[in-house]
Amino acid sequence: MGLLDDIHSPADVRALPPEALDELCREIREYLIESLSRQGGHLASNLGAVELTVALHRVYDTSRDRLVFDVGHQCYTHKILTGRAAGFNDFRQLGGMAGFPKPSESVHDAFIAGHASNSVSVALGMARARTARGEDYDVVALIGDGALNGGMAFEGLSDAGHSGEPLVVILNDNGMSINEGVGGLADMLGRMRTRVEYIKFKKWYRGSVIPRIPLVSGMISRGKRWLKERIITENIFDDLGFEYIGPIDGHDIRKVANALRWAKQYRAPVLVHVITQKGKGFAPAEKAPEAFHGVGAFDARTGVPQYTGEDFSSVFGRALTEIAGEDKSVVAITAAMKEGTGLIGFQEAYPDRFFDVGIAEEHACAMAAGMAAQGLKPVFAVYSTFLQRCYDMLIHDVALMGLHVVFGVDRAGIVGKDGATHQGAFDVAYLSSVPGMKLYAPSNFQELRSMLRMAVLADTGPVAVRYPRGGEGVFLGDSSGKTAETVHFHGGDVTIVSYGTEINEAMMAARMLRDRDIEPEVIKLNVLSPLEPELVLESVRRTGVLLVAEDACAAGCVGERLLAAIEQAGICLRAARLVNLGDGILEHGEPYDLRDKTGLDNGSLMRTVLEMLHGEDKA
Repeated sequence: MGLLDDIHSPADVRALPPEALDELCREIREYLIESLSRQGGHLASNLGAVELTVALHRVYDTSRDRLVFDVGHQCYTHKILTGRAAGFNDFRQLGGMAGFPKPSESVHDAFIAGHASNSVSVALGMARARTARGEDYDVVALIGDGALNGGMAFEGLSDAGHSGEPLVVILNDNGMSINEGVGGLADMLGRMRTRVEYIKFKKWYRGSVIPRIPLVSGMISRGKRWLKERIITENIFDDLGFEYIGPIDGHDIRKVANALRWAKQYRAPVLVHVITQKGKGFAPAEKAPEAFHGVGAFDARTGVPQYTGEDFSSVFGRALTEIAGEDKSVVAITAAMKEGTGLIGFQEAYPDRFFDVGIAEEHACAMAAGMAAQGLKPVFAVYSTFLQRCYDMLIHDVALMGLHVVFGVDRAGIVGKDGATHQGAFDVAYLSSVPGMKLYAPSNFQELRSMLRMAVLADTGPVAVRYPRGGEGVFLGDSSGKTAETVHFHGGDVTIVSYGTEINEAMMAARMLRDRDIEPEVIKLNVLSPLEPELVLESVRRTGVLLVAEDACAAGCVGERLLAAIEQAGICLRAARLVNLGDGILEHGEPYDLRDKTGLDNGSLMRTVLEMLHGEDKA
């Protein structure tokens, strides 16, 4: 029996003798590799944080102390050590264990964490709440060097360092976010060095009587500044008001645990800087950590993925590279996601026109506006869920001047296993509200190529092309030259409207309805904003029954706008249903399970039509 079999809570971790901890870490890595080879997930980041997480649970009681993850994709060891190892059997499946921290899942999860750079702000809020309520517990924020690049992280650090609140920030520095770290901050972290003698001196000085002797205190303070300037260069954390400890080998549990115990005793803002290796313990992930950031099923021995097929992201990247070959003013921008958004080929072909700004989506959007104002054609490839951060920049920096910035909105709609923090449910609503924004919704690879070409080379003003994660479906036609088109049947019983890859479910539902002697008309929307409803109005005048199926949240959805247009046109409907993602907070699971749960699968759509027409389920 291995050590891991006897770990059911952090108390079991604290009870282990120090000499057993390396074996525990080895078993955890083996378990992670084996489990994720079957289920997929975030591998490299978790392999790099094993010792750090074990050390955290040796020092803190997370049932009471608050451990706030940043992004949270590195929480797998934390879940194992808090009694959830068995959860990897149905990991990220509908109803199973989540891939990110989830307070409703365990008392040990302090806060939901799926987006980067918020941990220090959240942790400071918790620390201030503790003080205001007169309670006693420790607060720790665990942030990676990639997430530290986000502007919000520095807003939190600035306030936290000034606050004096007892708070520990752990900087997990592996030189990467998802891809290799970029920018001046990454360069600074690469150069930072300190000595334990200086930290010892600061601790001794704070606890001595010297600070209370003005003359001596002044001399010592001047000497301390002189010493710091010669030992520590470019330490922005000290300047922000933090006691800085590090860098420390993040794979040495004893050193990390000692540093954390030391940090607890300061009772002030402390930053502990640990150096880790992303992908540690699995040779393929060590060699290519960016490829093993988020993985599907793979061979546990070789690391070879089970699925290597084409997807929308790779098609987008190749199409943009081709367009850039025709127009030298085209540039590509990513926020630390060059691989995820398919832009590696673009970077290789046009390195001088490729810009990776790190985890800084707001900056990327505003920078794109500046580029457009000066005559370039910037294309910002970004996940739908991360573009949410840019709403102010979309309006203030892009739309007010009508600048031609193109947004490649990746992972739109149902994403799947990454769950509520990553589902692309809101882009249709917030992009449609941006003045002058044109929003395309391709349904297959060829339409993506065509629509991206129109967006970059033909359109003006802000333009977005939204496309899902994964591959295309059975609809392979190209109707990109039209704002909308009837793609399946021209029946008079019901009008079914959809867009994107959801059109595949709508078409399959229509076929099943025909088998039941119901004649549907299926209309595919290609441009969601500005919405041109004429084809839908023409259809519902004949059918009087409308079903709109869309993988977007209900508020601000296309269906709402279509119903408003129908009302304004004075058309009386006998029945209407809007099938969508509701409030947009959609849990993790396989996409087909989530479609079934939300009623967006073909069988559910068919039954919805039958209910509208007959008042009951005739399936």
